[in-house]
Amino acid sequence: MSHKAFSQACENNKEPILQIIRQVFAKTSHVLEIGSGTGQHACYFSKHLTHLIWQPTDKPENISDINLWQETSTQTNLKPAIALDITDEIWPFDHLDAVFTANTLHIMSEQEVQLGFSQLSKRLNPKALLCIYGPFNYNGSYTSDSNSQFELWLKNQNPLSGIKNIEDILLLASKLGLSLRNDFDMPANNRLLVLQNN
Repeated sequence: MSHKAFSQACENNKEPILQIIRQVFAKTSHVLEIGSGTGQHACYFSKHLTHLIWQPTDKPENISDINLWQETSTQTNLKPAIALDITDEIWPFDHLDAVFTANTLHIMSEQEVQLGFSQLSKRLNPKALLCIYGPFNYNGSYTSDSNSQFELWLKNQNPLSGIKNIEDILLLASKLGLSLRNDFDMPANNRLLVLQNN
């Protein structure tokens, strides 16, 4: 019997995130989740946001973990996970109305973030919403000592990874036609950015 992957961070942040995306996605019917990880968020959010279809995705090697979580879910609005790398040239999706991603940008290199945003922006409908959860630096500085320590841990895993500067992300987004609607302060020194396609 396979053992389900578990993320304590997902368990800790799922409710604070839900309280915000419940409002942000109130008029949305379909959400694409990029980098679903263990699948915990997908199961939890789809259970509490029954008005929308939740589509989890991740790199091929993580799909089996998501499937194990989904086996315990009875939500008909939760779709089977689909393999997707945000930097892929060809996607199984187009014409997106809403996208959610959590704790992904700091795992990626600067180049991967730029390429990923470019690929994503090609597929967003007018007025489409993009929610990004995770840690960010402001004015080139860490917002906490814990984020500084987290950065060291990330660099040990992959020297190209790291917490991104909010200014760089917003500049990249604006070049691709996305503007910032909200920047929510979240627990554990994280943020939830809400961007909208122009």
